[in-house]
Amino acid sequence: MEFNQIRYFLAVSELLNFTRAAERCNISQPALTRAVKKLEEELGGPLFRRERNRTHLTDLGRIMREHLIRVDESSREAVVAARNLLSLDKAPLNVGIMCTIGSKWMVPFLSEFRLMHPGIELTLHDVTPTNMTEGLLSGNLDCAFLGLPVPLHERFDSVPLYRERMVAIFPPDHPFQNKNAIPLKELSGERYLDRLNCEFRSTFLDLLEAHGIELTVPYRSEREDWIQNMVLEGMGICMVPEYSVTLDKLGCRPIIEPDICRSVDLVTVAGHRRSLAAETFVSEATAYPWRER
Repeated sequence: MEFNQIRYFLAVSELLNFTRAAERCNISQPALTRAVKKLEEELGGPLFRRERNRTHLTDLGRIMREHLIRVDESSREAVVAARNLLSLDKAPLNVGIMCTIGSKWMVPFLSEFRLMHPGIELTLHDVTPTNMTEGLLSGNLDCAFLGLPVPLHERFDSVPLYRERMVAIFPPDHPFQNKNAIPLKELSGERYLDRLNCEFRSTFLDLLEAHGIELTVPYRSEREDWIQNMVLEGMGICMVPEYSVTLDKLGCRPIIEPDICRSVDLVTVAGHRRSLAAETFVSEATAYPWRER
């Protein structure tokens, strides 16, 4: 059964006239008649009964008309949906952003992307190093912004976007306020608020152990916003990416000796065929002047 056969049948069933139905469908009457006859053969019985100059639907024709009207409507909706998708109108796009990545540079990019491609319906998802892999490999995420201290698995492709330092944040009355930078060894003995979703957590703890630095850890949290507010209240200090600091009153200094940095990358599944919306997003993100900001 072909869509044209359905369309021709519905035209005849409405007009009850083969000649006028052929004119509406912009084909010759013999061609329309052959298409309807082929449809009758596929369905196993006549759809129309002709009496002199009048055409009537048979019982089979009436039943099939109700079904085929729905088929025709669904096929038209499918065509519209396909055209919208290919034209990036209402095209879905699911992007993961690691919860430790701040909005300082992301929001300007997303705002510019929206202006250039207003038809794409973008949904942002919080991801952690734990659930990022599953989201990308399952196809639930088209791509993701990540900042990892170690190379990714070979199943992923990554495009470096920008680098940022890891900084110490502290309340405004802390002695660190008088320094331009904080050597790692000077963190020793501080109350440290542990960011459980930090991708550098294991690396940072190993680094402290290697340098013989001991911290007191009175609080742990998965919530980045809570950690920063707790620091502001004088409950401890913390290490965070420099562009993730959201509270202006917090003291903030880079950690040195050694310097600790991360690369924020756009990650996709290697060899995975991307949708047009995802391809457009990756292209725009790659071309965006992150390093000039």
